[in-house]
Amino acid sequence: MARRDVEFDAEGVTLRGWFYPAEGAAGPAPTIVLSHGFSAVKEMYLDKYAELFSANGLNALVYDNRNFGDSDGTPRQEIDPWAQVRDFRHAITYATTLSETDATRIGVWGSSYSGGHVLVVAAIDRRVKAVVSQVPMVSGYDNVRALVRSDFLGGFRQQFDEDRLARFRGDPPAMVPVVAEDPLAPSALPTPDSWQWFTETGKTRAPNWSNEVTLRTVEMLAEYNPVDYIWQISPTPLLLLPAQNDVLTPTHLAIAAFEKAREPKRLEILPGGHFDAYVEGFEASSNPALAWFVQHLAP
Repeated sequence: MARRDVEFDAEGVTLRGWFYPAEGAAGPAPTIVLSHGFSAVKEMYLDKYAELFSANGLNALVYDNRNFGDSDGTPRQEIDPWAQVRDFRHAITYATTLSETDATRIGVWGSSYSGGHVLVVAAIDRRVKAVVSQVPMVSGYDNVRALVRSDFLGGFRQQFDEDRLARFRGDPPAMVPVVAEDPLAPSALPTPDSWQWFTETGKTRAPNWSNEVTLRTVEMLAEYNPVDYIWQISPTPLLLLPAQNDVLTPTHLAIAAFEKAREPKRLEILPGGHFDAYVEGFEASSNPALAWFVQHLAP
């Protein structure tokens, strides 16, 4: 697999990743742009998806989100969803400058938080000709209320306001763990499967992953609602892949969002929970994505 390291400019911030040329391509080929979800880095199984796409005649561009992994950007460990949406578009622009890319055949793939991003990108950027959204976060407003007890929400709001004032005064941003072993302890993703997947994958595949994000990251998550854009994706073909037992980005929210999308669209329910898509359920998640891109990005 002839993977090469790449970097590109995103309005003054250098983003870094990998480019996988399409195997067997005689000329410019379709290119799939991929980025990871909440705090995750590219080593957390994105290489497996890119390798599959490359082996089947599709280029793949994988990159780390700004402020994470090998990419530049500050504050470190802060997720601004709208900055990540803009960076997805910068990545598309970079992909179109590569000699291997047919700029008329661009696909976007996202998972979890970036599964929400690709819904927005596909709605507003008509360079995108096919989109796959895996176990997506479709509504920060609803998602936070599904994960956080209602009597805790007021306390979070107070923390957000205190952090905003402290940053205004020049203090460093407050930080919170991404995951915690105790689901009742403060963390951004308070589910047992989040703790297990992030800590195990961090040890085995991604030692550069860090178990912290800024507190403002959680505030911006609660304000971000990709579902508001989903009806605008049409006529770009949309494949939505929720997991059957997803307790992190709840299954019912993704299915309800799909009902708001217009044709052409397809819904496939993946087996297992949120993180099974990357490991035990990799074939179940990757094969429909590959088929969707091949179908809609063929010459």
